[in-house]
Amino acid sequence: MHQIQEKILELAKTKDVLTLGIRPLGREIGVDQPQLVKHHLFQLQKKGLIKAKSRSDIQQLLQHSSSLQPSFVQIPVVGAANCGPATLIADEHIEQYITVSESFLKKKDNVFALIAKGDSMNKAQINGNSIEENDYVVVDGNSRTPNSGDYILSVIDNCANIKKYARTKDGNIALLSESTSSHPPIYIGENDQFIVNGKVIQVIKGANV
Repeated sequence: MHQIQEKILELAKTKDVLTLGIRPLGREIGVDQPQLVKHHLFQLQKKGLIKAKSRSDIQQLLQHSSSLQPSFVQIPVVGAANCGPATLIADEHIEQYITVSESFLKKKDNVFALIAKGDSMNKAQINGNSIEENDYVVVDGNSRTPNSGDYILSVIDNCANIKKYARTKDGNIALLSESTSSHPPIYIGENDQFIVNGKVIQVIKGANV
């Protein structure tokens, strides 16, 4: 559990954190970023660890937080994808949602997330973040025509995979790793069942959700 959530739960033993107000709550737990406080308070509600006593409590919470920007959006998590050999079967059933600040995403239409498995992309940089085991990789599902150098989610023979997209000198597709370990490129042949499912646009570190 995130440290901010632990502080909120500890304070909830003595105070009604839902009616306290976002900024006063932040002062109580020593966090001066209201957006973070709001995010983690909603995460605790979502987990069922903090519950509003009445509808008026919910309305009061919303009134306290209505002036705070940005607002939050939910991203569906549709399974996992390999950052290594393409061995995890692709599956698009929604397993959960993660809540992020609206300002975190420039694009929101047809955006989803997957949980990264493996270490083959742990040196990749997506807006300053690497892709490590159990990170949430956010994908733009509408961006299916990648340029060389883009990080993509692809499906190879029905298995989900996250790699760097490249073109070889002879015009074929190569999927590259960027890792502290050695991982050979994946070359896509004419007979391979290969689909680009979207472009990686953000990474959310797993410990921060």
